[in-house]
Amino acid sequence: MTGTTRVIVGLSGSLSSLAALYHAVGEAARHDAVLVPVAAWTAGERDGLRPLRELEHAARRRLDVAFEQAYGGFPSGLVIHPVVVNADPGHALVSAVTGPQDLLVIGTATRRRLDRLRHSTVARHCRHRAGCRVVEVSPSALLTRLELPARTGAPLPLLAR
Repeated sequence: MTGTTRVIVGLSGSLSSLAALYHAVGEAARHDAVLVPVAAWTAGERDGLRPLRELEHAARRRLDVAFEQAYGGFPSGLVIHPVVVNADPGHALVSAVTGPQDLLVIGTATRRRLDRLRHSTVARHCRHRAGCRVVEVSPSALLTRLELPARTGAPLPLLAR
């Protein structure tokens, strides 16, 4: 993946997006690329009475919590340009791509039917419209990575290199 300038990752708060974050951070570190975590939000029917500023804040908080859960905060040594945008997740991720040298990392669907339908739509949208390489990461990739340290009591791996 020579020449990668940006690694874009979608963060939804799911386990699969956390696995995607681990993968994206590793790719950004390996290729000295800018990491662009994207948290998209839209006002749904249930959110009709909430101020848009509050919905945007919740999306930013979701992004911060993902890094907190994965790394205890934003990893040092990386250039990180977070994006919080009022848009459909698939559209937000594709819009963050600047060219074919970018890499887009997304989490794959979970086993629950509604999640699978929603995420597969985002994944399909990204695969067909991104204009760059798209990598889908399953939650099992994260679980596999954490399994040995959890069994042995070793420290959890933080930054994938």
